[in-house]
Amino acid sequence: MSQNTVTRGTGLLEGMLSKLRSRMANKLIPPETRSGSVLDIGCGLSPYFLSTTKFKTKFGVDKLLKDTESFDGQDFTIRNFDIEKGERLPFADNSFDVVTMLAVFEHIKLSFLSQLICEIYRVLKPGGHYIITTPSSRSDLILKVMAKINLVSSEEINEHQDLWSHKKIIKILEDNNFNNQKIKKGYFELGLNLWVKATK
Repeated sequence: MSQNTVTRGTGLLEGMLSKLRSRMANKLIPPETRSGSVLDIGCGLSPYFLSTTKFKTKFGVDKLLKDTESFDGQDFTIRNFDIEKGERLPFADNSFDVVTMLAVFEHIKLSFLSQLICEIYRVLKPGGHYIITTPSSRSDLILKVMAKINLVSSEEINEHQDLWSHKKIIKILEDNNFNNQKIKKGYFELGLNLWVKATK
């Protein structure tokens, strides 16, 4: 398991951007949930967020973990899971206080997102929080230029499936069990990225 990069491919700013995403997610996490459990979906093989955030128990899932079924880090566990196989998340109902997807939403084909969101709702505890960060639609051209000059990973950028706005994210959350009245939203990184927090 590589600890040298936080994303696939190369990009001079990848480490800094990962830290900014993690910082934003941590700001959105209520302190009282820290004594519980977190699941980071699409955590990668060098999960910066999981390795630095404070929770009693920490899990991640990612399809990149192919050689073994799971990996035990210093204080977290990563399991192999491919969203696009259409399977249930390998966790019981009401397991997690927080589920995060940091710069992952944009990589998933729309046809798989609805089922995944239903699964996230299932594994969240009542009152649990689902936190999303993703590039805003206005950042698409900027990211493509940055990828060409190796500031961000072209491998990651070329895999983007869709552009997302708050309106589009909230609509798909509402269509898959989340209540509009329990959804908050905002921007960070000068509006180039957005966040959404939905509470079960």
